[in-house]
Amino acid sequence: MSRPSARSLGHGQNREARQGARRRGRRDHALQGEGLTVDAQALPAERALAVEARPIVVKLGGSVVRSGELTAWLDAIAAAPQPTIVVPGGGALADEVRACQERLGFGDASAHRMALLAMDQLAWAVAGLRQGFEVGATEEGLRAALGRGSVGVWAPYALISGRTDIEESWRLTSDSLALWLAARIGAARCYLIKSIARRRTRMGAKQLAREGIVDAAFPSMLKEARIPASLLGRGDQAAFAAFLSGRDAGASSCGAEID
Repeated sequence: MSRPSARSLGHGQNREARQGARRRGRRDHALQGEGLTVDAQALPAERALAVEARPIVVKLGGSVVRSGELTAWLDAIAAAPQPTIVVPGGGALADEVRACQERLGFGDASAHRMALLAMDQLAWAVAGLRQGFEVGATEEGLRAALGRGSVGVWAPYALISGRTDIEESWRLTSDSLALWLAARIGAARCYLIKSIARRRTRMGAKQLAREGIVDAAFPSMLKEARIPASLLGRGDQAAFAAFLSGRDAGASSCGAEID
């Protein structure tokens, strides 16, 4: 990615001004796919080095939010030098939407929007647990958060509600939405963190859907998104942190590859 050059200063300005402008031009970086300019010197040291890198998307399952492993996962994510966007599941709040739908009988379109709002609330909860985690509701908001050196946390309602290309049913939940966002922003990879015991290094998307580990729409979304995806489970936090930090130099990814 090219760096923006300093604005031409003209013949009437002095040499010091030209040199200062060149220094500013070298310092400013544009995030990939956006016209947003950020000052790399203002970012945390690790993410300043990676400001031009493609982000990774980390789907944090609602079951993880309820488990005792949430803190360890957030620690691993917070230490990542890569630009990172977290997509929290709806957790117990989305479960309550399902129960409420069964009791009251409203349709899937309403339940879909309520589940998105549940994800929004979990986004604010996750962001409130870590300094440097920042909620973003749109692509621009998330990219701006990354530009400030923060971990972006997606609140999806504003971007997803009412879209005709997103199925409004329980077949498509936060797993598929994380993939959708990853494709939308050109992420390098989408990681799904679940509170399951991961036993293999490669897992089929259709099999995961049959077992209820991912939503029913996930296999087709994976094919359409064309974004590499990996599954992480209980006890994978240390390996994930080592991979993100570069300590596991021989690895190209972490967890189970989903195909």
